Amino acid sequence: MSAISVGQAVVLGVVEGVTEFLPVSSTGHLKITEGLMDIPVDDKSVVGFSAVIQVGAIAAVLVYFFKDIKRIMSAWFRGLTNREERYHHDYKFAWWVIYATIPIVIVGLAAKPLIEGPLASLWVVGGSLILGSVVMWCADQMGRHKRGEDDTSLRDAMWVGCSQILALLFPGFSRSGATMSTALILDLDRVAATRLSFFLGIPALTGAGIYELKDALGAGVGAAPLAVGTLVSFVVAYASIAWLLKFVAKHSFNAFVVYRIIAGLAILGMLTTGVVDG
Repeated sequence: MSAISVGQAVVLGVVEGVTEFLPVSSTGHLKITEGLMDIPVDDKSVVGFSAVIQVGAIAAVLVYFFKDIKRIMSAWFRGLTNREERYHHDYKFAWWVIYATIPIVIVGLAAKPLIEGPLASLWVVGGSLILGSVVMWCADQMGRHKRGEDDTSLRDAMWVGCSQILALLFPGFSRSGATMSTALILDLDRVAATRLSFFLGIPALTGAGIYELKDALGAGVGAAPLAVGTLVSFVVAYASIAWLLKFVAKHSFNAFVVYRIIAGLAILGMLTTGVVDG
């Protein structure tokens, strides 16, 4: 039997789609949901399943930002053969995304035993949710929100790209939370910070999903649950992206800070009382 049923895949797809791009830790929410459904969170196939359905969320980014991605990639390809095109911001931005992805790939491969071992603990998730909330609140207060997307530089991309490592090592920190907080500290406005987080997530999360596909299929998760979970995460993530961009244009990140603290305390409380295993 599959380690995850189609019904469970639907639930996990919804959780993934809602939380992947909100700064609230999709990993933590997935692990809690799996635990509540008596799914073995440490099972290799389950870990692989969680990574694979992220591809559905990434596909939502590709569709939602298709025009932007097409413009950036067109500029990049033109710049490969045309010197004048290399001065275009879109051409340089494409290279910055590539450069900024390299650190998380290196750390991800080097620290894989730790990431899938002791750092996968829900104790780490709960604590990181709370700590990340403090960082996010400070970043939102410190940032001057005066720089837009066209003002980004290689330095910005590298700092934001490297911040993804925090979420890789401490999953409750949240990839979106870490990248958005870093962008805010660099004085980007909230919309620019959010969009930069989306673009930098595309190669990192797509690569992780492809890398884990063999484990998900080869260790106990059927093709049907994988397909269903990925499709559901795509649909829900698309709606979440549209909502988030509208929200950050008019609001601070305080609502996410409060929610993260509550979620972190709830996780630690469930661990302490034995409702879920760490």
